[in-house]
Amino acid sequence: MAKLLMWFLGVFFVLTKLVDSYEFEEFFYNKTEGAFLESVYGASAAAPPPLMIGLTIIHGAAARGAVCLDGTLPGYHIHRGYGSGANSWLIQLEGGGWCNSVRSCVYRKKTRRGSSNYMEKQIPFVGILSNRAEENPDFYNWNRVKVRYCDGASFTGDSEDKAAGLQYRGKRIYQAAMEELMSKGMRYAKQALLSGCSAGGLASIMHCDDFSNLLPHTKVKCLSDAGLFMDANDVSGGHAIRDFFGGVVKTQSLQNTLPRTCTNHLDATSCFFPQNLIGNIRTPLFLLNTAYDSWQLQESLAPHTADPHGLWHDCTLNNERCSPSQIQFLQGFRIHMLNTVKRFAASRQNGLFINSCFAHCQSERQDTWFSDNSPTINNKVCLRASLLFVMLKFYICTSV
Repeated sequence: MAKLLMWFLGVFFVLTKLVDSYEFEEFFYNKTEGAFLESVYGASAAAPPPLMIGLTIIHGAAARGAVCLDGTLPGYHIHRGYGSGANSWLIQLEGGGWCNSVRSCVYRKKTRRGSSNYMEKQIPFVGILSNRAEENPDFYNWNRVKVRYCDGASFTGDSEDKAAGLQYRGKRIYQAAMEELMSKGMRYAKQALLSGCSAGGLASIMHCDDFSNLLPHTKVKCLSDAGLFMDANDVSGGHAIRDFFGGVVKTQSLQNTLPRTCTNHLDATSCFFPQNLIGNIRTPLFLLNTAYDSWQLQESLAPHTADPHGLWHDCTLNNERCSPSQIQFLQGFRIHMLNTVKRFAASRQNGLFINSCFAHCQSERQDTWFSDNSPTINNKVCLRASLLFVMLKFYICTSV
């Protein structure tokens, strides 16, 4: 009996370690998406249901070899613009973590993050994608598109692993999606915004100039929401996020596809960090981020590998439970972020809004994008309006 108990405990220990590993590699199930769905459906029992948009498969992607990790065709969701927004386009690149090893990429093949077979047939358009003027007054009648994410490397890879049956074709997926949208009228756009959240926010930085080059006669801007992943030490003094990104770069051979303006003088892993990319982007770029990004706290600064005894567990779930020393560490992270973007912020063509919310992804959620309790300054809604500073009307805040 004692031997059986010891065997059970050993198996439990191994499984626990595997789960901890996958929490880092496959971050999107229980954290980001759970909160997102709660904000969409659980905000108010009286709230009208959100606009649901069907999935469109990019059949022309096959000729390009633009496929998901498992070889299935990629897709997107589109809601057509009208009226004053008929010739304006908003493209949102979906986020959803990364895979940093063959094992974790194989795992993603059986999820919507690696195969269109598992993608939802319909998704809600809320936040910056909402079709309601009262929820999204500036973009509600634009052509609004969400490009699905199924490559595991922020739409940057272009290689394969035949032995594992993996296609790392994120760059081709991006190109195939843009080609299809151009054929559906985006080529005639008067203004266009490339956006994205989290891994999609990083992708919007990576592809910002590509997007602008695609539309040479269009007013083009880019928005990165929660995409400012910092190359920072974790709570143990280690480099959890750098090690993780290093695995992403190595697995998908991204040294061949990352921006040459960066890889010409820095190693490839450094060039997966946006802080080393934003200074070379020619297209006007807006950074929307929180200085206390909840994903970076949970998965970059205090992952289980850096906090094996769980001393940061309560703090990562609720910043009100952080000790004074933990708050001091987070303040140091905030200062590091602000110092990193100083030069970027000095450019008159760029913009940024870095607040102190304990959140991750603010433009996709209605409760943080535009609602009664959206972030405000002097009774003015500044999250949405600060974006307008760089995108549309060049002012900081509008009256509530």
